[in-house]
Formats: sequence, C-alpha cells, structure tokens
Amino acid sequence: MLIKILGALDLIGGLISIFFAGTKLPFFLLIFFGGILIAKSMIGLLKDFASWTDFLSGINFLLMIFFITPPIISIILGIILVQKGIFSFL
Repeated sequence: MLIKILGALDLIGGLISIFFAGTKLPFFLLIFFGGILIAKSMIGLLKDFASWTDFLSGINFLLMIFFITPPIISIILGIILVQKGIFSFL
C-alpha cells in the first residue's frame, strides 16, 4: 500500500514537472513536492538510481521557487518520475 502511495506521488510530481516546465507554480506546491521527494530519497539512503532520481527532482522543485529552471531538465526528470510511478503500480 505504501509503495502505491509513494508511486502516486511520483506520478503526480512527474506530470507537474513535465507539463508545467518553464512556468511559475505556487510556492506551497513546490515546497510540498520538493520536500516529499527529498524525504523519499532519504528512505533509500541515495544508494540506487531511484533514490537519486527522487533527490534530483526534489532539488529541481525547490530551485523552481527561486528561478525558472531550464525546461529540458524538468521534462527529463519528470519523464523518469512518471516511469517510476507507473512501475510502482505494476
């Protein structure tokens, strides 16, 4: 059950990262997903690729608070997060 909830957060965060790349989003949304993804990455202790993906996506969300990150970075990280989210439901 926990894997499906965390996978749903990956899926939603990835879709936000893909479709809203290059735009300003509300601070609460960015802080929420940035904090959740960084906390998820600490569960894996940054030992595998999935933990690093969560960590980098969380940093990307937190950086979007201060300035607009390059859209290609957000899109690539979003695609990887969506892929992780889909595989967590299988």
